[in-house]
This record gives sequence, C-alpha cells and structure tokens, in this order.
Amino acid sequence: MNTTIYKILTADQWAELQAKESTDGAPIDIADGYVHFSTAQQVQETAEKYFSEQHGLILAAFHSDELGENLKWEPSRGGDLFPHLYAQLEINKMIWSKPLNWVNGKHVFPPL
Repeated sequence: MNTTIYKILTADQWAELQAKESTDGAPIDIADGYVHFSTAQQVQETAEKYFSEQHGLILAAFHSDELGENLKWEPSRGGDLFPHLYAQLEINKMIWSKPLNWVNGKHVFPPL
C-alpha cells in the first residue's frame, strides 16, 4: 500500500535534516525508538496536539513504500494505525516539503 505520509519538523529539526541529510528525529522520536509520521487524515490533529502555538514548522511528505521494510503501521491515538519508521529519516526519500503557515491561531496546511 503506497501512500503519502507526513512528518512535521521544527525549524531546528529541518535545519539538521538538511545539513546532515538524515536524522533520528525529534526528541519524542528518539525516546520512542522510531520516527513518528501521520497520514493526511491524521496530520492536522498531530499538529494541534503536539505542535500547538509553534511557528516556523515544515511539513515534509514521503511515499510510504520508499521507506522500505523499516516502516511499520502501528495502533496509536484512538486505535488508528500510524506509520512509524524504525530507521533514520533520510532527506533523499522526501517528495516535497512546505512551510506550515500560522494564520489566525492555527496551522494552515497545503493541499494534501
């Protein structure tokens, strides 16, 4: 099942990914042992829950199949299956990245 999945990055995490071309992810990713992703249906709730009031965020898109067998779909919030990457996140696997603008107290997502 190839689908587009999304990673929200802070400005510092984005700078690290660009500089090193790979990352272990955010502190929560490192603590949990995998890089957290969201589907198009999940990513807005992820932004609201974990990135509320944060500005300067980047939304990065990836094809799930390109991440290989280290990508696992596991139950999380409300039993929904979330994509988790048990490997470093590599910039060369990214399809696109766009800023998450902050308008009227909420993140504005590009068309997904």
